[in-house]
Amino acid sequence: MSFVERHGLWSAEQKEAAARLRRIVEERELEVIRLAFPDQHGILRGKTLVAAEALATLESGCSITTTMLAKDTSHRTVFPVFTSGGGFGMKEMEGAADVVMVADPTTFRVLPWAPTTGWLMCDVYFNDGRPVPFATRNLYRGVIEKLAARGYDFVAGLEVEFHIFRLDDARMAPEDAGQPGQPPSVSLLSHGYQYLTEQRYDQMEPALEIIRRDIIALGLPLRSVEVEFGPSQCEFTFQPTKGLAPADNMVLFRSAVKQIARRHGYHATFMCRPKLPNVFASGWHLHQSLVSRATGENAFMAKDNGEALSTFGKQYLAGLLDHARASTVFTTPTINGYKRYRSYSLAPDRAIWGRDNRGVMIRVLGGAGEAATRLENRIGEPAANPYLYMASQILSGLDGVDRKLDPGPSADTPYETKATLLPKSLREAVFALSDDPFFRDALGPSFVDYYVHIKNAEIERFQAEVSDWEHREYFEMF
Repeated sequence: MSFVERHGLWSAEQKEAAARLRRIVEERELEVIRLAFPDQHGILRGKTLVAAEALATLESGCSITTTMLAKDTSHRTVFPVFTSGGGFGMKEMEGAADVVMVADPTTFRVLPWAPTTGWLMCDVYFNDGRPVPFATRNLYRGVIEKLAARGYDFVAGLEVEFHIFRLDDARMAPEDAGQPGQPPSVSLLSHGYQYLTEQRYDQMEPALEIIRRDIIALGLPLRSVEVEFGPSQCEFTFQPTKGLAPADNMVLFRSAVKQIARRHGYHATFMCRPKLPNVFASGWHLHQSLVSRATGENAFMAKDNGEALSTFGKQYLAGLLDHARASTVFTTPTINGYKRYRSYSLAPDRAIWGRDNRGVMIRVLGGAGEAATRLENRIGEPAANPYLYMASQILSGLDGVDRKLDPGPSADTPYETKATLLPKSLREAVFALSDDPFFRDALGPSFVDYYVHIKNAEIERFQAEVSDWEHREYFEMF
């Protein structure tokens, strides 16, 4: 009996998808298949197997080291994995032991930019069939299953801003390697500052078209391709999807864009605010609603004229605001991302909502009888792990429903309205998460401690660096 059968890991739909993918591999004469899982940062990691071997391990799983889950954003292992419990307090995580990657056959794709290559998203399990608790796709699945038990599906649409530059120098000399290595040298594809003008779009069109074609070929539900305000900045938006799909789509989209761009002499980055002259910060706006599993009706849609949201929607909105500070470490998980929260910009700086106002944290769109009623959370950065971003939204919103919270009135002057300020730094966000008992209970103390440990490792490395600002400020003065 295979690992999948022994532990009942595949649904009927996944079993059918496995049969289909076997046929496609044979018909398309695929040579290799990439098995990937999203790590704690939402970065894809995994192994590439020759096609025959990948098919042979489809139901038995593929081993991968637990140290993949022990790394910060520099890819440094920040847990003492060779001590008792491996720094996780779990025997299974000791000594860089293996866990099992099990493919989700419904995610199978042939990569358009590597046409003899198949691709599969995987979940990670211990050898006894238990989901690894630090694997964020497992965590998010648990959250949407609890939501389903309450009679709802989570629906999310993505608006993702990022930059595409011309790659001038990849910095591949041996002395440029490091942990991390030297970033590449780049130049602009457009000067920017002409938001949504056709001229700027046409300047970026050759690069955008290369990416658009492959994103469509991947089967991702692309809706629009736009130029943003900043130099070499663009935005892709996606149609709403349910459950695991929007998070899976975001992970695959980011990875695909970076790979496609690099193969054609470009550098794409989802870093929030690159350290380049005149470049603008990028955000990731998450449009969300809950729909009834029984009727398909939008639970946020108001029935009474003049109302923006149903009572349920208002309470969910209030939960997002109430837990905004503690959830920021999930929506904005990098040190760099906090450079975006500025007053009188198109980014939020406090936990408020408004009707169709782009200065607030939560922009409410829709009204009485409008099936597309939704909440647009403008807090996130494009580098966020989508599984944690979306899980934090669902958990926060449902807590607002359970406690019947009131979001208060719409804020028409978002940067003057008195409200709880968002964290100004990743360190402040980590403190907010540590101090909030809600997420410790909702996600479990072991996961929160794990995530805080990784974030603190990044913060400590950052604090140890002497910045250009410090050198300029103090070197001559003192």
